[in-house]
Order: sequence, then structure tokens, then C-alpha cells
Amino acid sequence: MYFARWKVWTIWIVTVLSLLIAAPNLVSEATLQTLPSYVPARQVSLGLDLQGGSHLLLQVDLATVERDRMANLVDSIRGDLRREQIAFTGIAQDGAQITLKLNDGVDPVKARRALENSDPDLNVAIAADGLVTLTLKPSAIIAKRNAALQQSIEIIRRRVDETGTKEPRIQQQGTDRILVQLPGVREPDRIKALIGTTAKLTFRMVNTDANPASRAPAGSEVLPSERGEQSPAYVVNKRVMVSGENLVDAQPSFQDGQPVVSFRFDSVGARRFGDATTENVGKPFAIVLDNKVISAPVIREPITGGRGIISGNFTTQSASDLSVLLRAGALPAPLKIIEERTVGPDLGADAIKAGLYSVLGGLVMIMIYMIVSYGTFGVFAVIALILNLVMTIAALSLLQATLTLPGIAGMLIAVGLAVDANILINERIREETKLGRSAIASIDSGFKRAFATIIDANLTTMIKMVLLYALGSGPIKGFAVTTTLGILTSMFTATVMVRYMIGLWYARNRPSKLPL
Repeated sequence: MYFARWKVWTIWIVTVLSLLIAAPNLVSEATLQTLPSYVPARQVSLGLDLQGGSHLLLQVDLATVERDRMANLVDSIRGDLRREQIAFTGIAQDGAQITLKLNDGVDPVKARRALENSDPDLNVAIAADGLVTLTLKPSAIIAKRNAALQQSIEIIRRRVDETGTKEPRIQQQGTDRILVQLPGVREPDRIKALIGTTAKLTFRMVNTDANPASRAPAGSEVLPSERGEQSPAYVVNKRVMVSGENLVDAQPSFQDGQPVVSFRFDSVGARRFGDATTENVGKPFAIVLDNKVISAPVIREPITGGRGIISGNFTTQSASDLSVLLRAGALPAPLKIIEERTVGPDLGADAIKAGLYSVLGGLVMIMIYMIVSYGTFGVFAVIALILNLVMTIAALSLLQATLTLPGIAGMLIAVGLAVDANILINERIREETKLGRSAIASIDSGFKRAFATIIDANLTTMIKMVLLYALGSGPIKGFAVTTTLGILTSMFTATVMVRYMIGLWYARNRPSKLPL
């Protein structure tokens, strides 16, 4: 029953800190903003099912990834074959394959070697008539698709983070889908626009000699204006002078009182941009976003500083959104929204109320049972249960974990496990008392004998929770986290705090018989 001074200080410090960290959950977020900076002001983040929000299921168009990869290979293959002096005609891309025709007299073995050296991911099939078909190897397709999916998830996360959404849940679902849950977002239209925009930015020269109304010449294409019918289409070169991949920053700003987007390139982009503007002074330079021309200003002078401005028919909001898109980077493939749900705040409030009632109802019934069954020792167990809940909430606040309905269920189960530990201890003490041992010996033996059983029971449960967290999805992980935190705190409250309270009680009363 003796506790060293450092143990007593530890118990009190942990208890007081838990109360301070958990306390902000009792006030509104607006109230927290008024507190001094040194006050711990973290609240438990509520999940989509508790505070409402938006649920989106996106599908990544992975076929586009393959087509873009093959499109990028056409020029390099053409250059490699010419460098090896291999004569060919009719090189063209059709979806996820490239075809070309070797001229008569060309050695097919030499051509195969040159094509395989051009890109090791290519499958090369050469027919007897010299027709060459190039496709990607299955392993390369899988690797490219996986990389595109992970890149899409990362870019979506960056875009959502820029909007200030708290605790978004963004994860892969299946082989080509991404689940996006945005707690607290009631009007998801702007978020959907930000997420769904590919944001592929390129800078290309305008072909001023071609007519947009007629067929585009070789090496060029006709692109519509971002303003729609208010502005004519443009004939732009397919060759990209500088791409958005070289952007390192983009910020909304104003020029002549109009919203614009200022941007900055990295060293490679700055050099390319400087060379392109130096060589084409006096010519229009198209700024293309997702195959639409935002603007096509005439280059007045070389721009060598790596900085520029995108002007267009922007509002303050659209300039800010475009800046977010450019900073986050371009999606490797288009996204399609295949499922959309909005959870109202009323439903979330009802879920919180129901979950709170279930936890409090269970706690009250447990309190009554413990006090009736064990008297004074039951009161100590009840105090430990309340502190167990407070410590669990404090841990969730400190970790900024997201609390969902399954998480509330996990807290309720953790309360039950904490009660089991107290029942084991009290029953052991009761058994020792019946055997005729003294009060102090019964308490000491009861705690020692129950401790091993409590450790075994909680350890096996924690192993199951670890497996659930490792293998489960979001709601299952939330259940595992709250249950695990509840188990860890119950180990402290049931075996340390209860023993400390009993020790204080025994030192003050020195009973000859325990009230069990």
C-alpha cells in the first residue's frame, strides 16, 4: 500500500493533464479561439457520420494514363529510328499502341533492337510485311497504373488541404477508385471542382499562319478558348515549350485592378521559359489548361526571371482556385465522380446524441452495479471508470484522432473491459478476506493475483485490435484505436489509481474488516 513520492506525483500529473486536455471538448470551437496560446485547446475531430459532410467516390481513368504514355513515346521513337538510320513510314498512335511500317530492305532484328533500346517497357511485334506494333508490357502497365493512382491520391490530398478542410479521409478503394470523405463540408461543389479538374498546364506557341476554322496543319491542333463562344479558338503547336510540372509556386494577385495568377518556375522551367520567350518575341504565347486556352498574350520582351502572370477572365475566387490547382500539381488522369452523398448535420447531431446516451447509460448502470456489489471499493472503481473515459478522450484529442460511431462503440467496450479489471480485483480481495487474512494482506494479495489475469485478458484484446487496425478499413480502424486507448488507460486506472485510492482510504481508516 506504500507509494513512492515520484509515483504519487506521476498519478496526479497524469490526472490533471488529462482533465486539462479533455476539457476543451466541452466548449465550442469559437470559444477555443479566445483562449491564450499556452492553454491546450485541441478537440477530438469528429468523423463524417458524426458532424456531417460530403462523401465522394472517384474513379481514375487509367486508360488515359496508357494513352498519354504512348503519345509521349511517338517523338522519341521517331528520333531513335532516324538516329539508327532505320527507314520507316506511317508512324501513328491508336489508343494504347503505336504502329509504323518498316521500309523494304530494313533489317527487322536491327529495328527490334533499336525499339527495345528506346524504351525497355515496350513490347515489339514485327509482322512479315514489316508492320510494327508497339504496346506496353503488362508489368509496365500495372506499375504505371499503381503510380498514377497513388499520385492522384497525393494530389487530391494537397488540394483538399489547401481548402482548410479538417481531417479529410482520402484512401484507395479497389484498383481504380479513390474514396474522399470531407467532414464538415456542407456544399461540396467547389471541392468537387477542385478535385475533378485535371489542371494540366502547358505553355505553347500559337500558329498565327493557320486558320482555326480549317483543319490544323501537321504538328498543330485547334484548341477552344476557356471563355467559350466569347473568344475564338486558337491553333497551337503540339510541342510543349514549358509544362506545369516545372511550377514551384502559384499565388492569386491583382494587376491593373483585375484578378490574375502569378507563378514561378524552378531552375529548369525558368531556363526553358526564358529561351522560349527570347526566341519568340512579338509572337503570341498560349497558356493552355486542360486543353483550353486561358489566354494568349503576345511576348513583348524576353522573360528570364522564371516568373510570370496568367491573366484571363478571372474572378477573385477562380484565381484563388487556379492557384490551388497549380500548386498541388496536375492529376495524371481524369477523375469521374461515380458516387456522391451528403450527410446532413442533423443526422450527425442525432448520432452524437445517441452515442453519448449509450456511453452514459452504460456508465450509469455499471456505476450502480459496482457500488451495490462492492460498496466503498465500488466507489473507487467508479471514480477510476470516469477517469478512464476522461483519459481516453484526452488521448484522442492529443493525437487528433477522428472519432466516428464505431469509435464510440470502442469506447463503450473499453469501459466494459475496465469494469472487468475492477471486478477481478475486488473478487480476489473478497476471496482473500473469506480465507481469514488481514485487511492489508487481502488487499495486497488481491491486487497481485488479479494483475496477471488482467494483463493476459487485455493483451489478447489488444492483439486483436492491432490486427483490426492493420487489416481493416476506416470505421474498423476507428473502433480499434478507441478500444486500444481505452485498454491502455484502464490498465493505469484499474491497477494504479484504484490501488492508490484504496491505500489512502486504508491509511486514514485502518479498518479491521474490509467493507466487501
